[in-house]
Amino acid sequence: MHAQRHIERHQLPSYLKVFNRVTDKPMGYIGNVSLDGLMLISQLPMLVGARFELRLKIPGVEGPRFVDFSATCQWCREDVTPGYFDSGFALVAPPAEYVEMVDALRRYFSFRLAASA
Repeated sequence: MHAQRHIERHQLPSYLKVFNRVTDKPMGYIGNVSLDGLMLISQLPMLVGARFELRLKIPGVEGPRFVDFSATCQWCREDVTPGYFDSGFALVAPPAEYVEMVDALRRYFSFRLAASA
């Protein structure tokens, strides 16, 4: 029997780039996020079980803001798009900046009913 995932995920219609924090080379794009992890869409498969030092560059008025964090690859599989791979990452002690980003994305992409006057 297939087990359902019970972690709430938020799909990102506009992808955010993920970089290797050590080399500053792009690794791929965020497919979805949660407070505990993220899915990376990349052109290369990720090593399952490996710990990665990652960086998000969040665009801003005064230039990009960096969100640095460590994450361990939990799984990797081919994407539905040929030549791409999806990888699930669990964050190691997510920093406050990451939690703030997830909350901001949740608010931005959520549909809420307007309060009636």
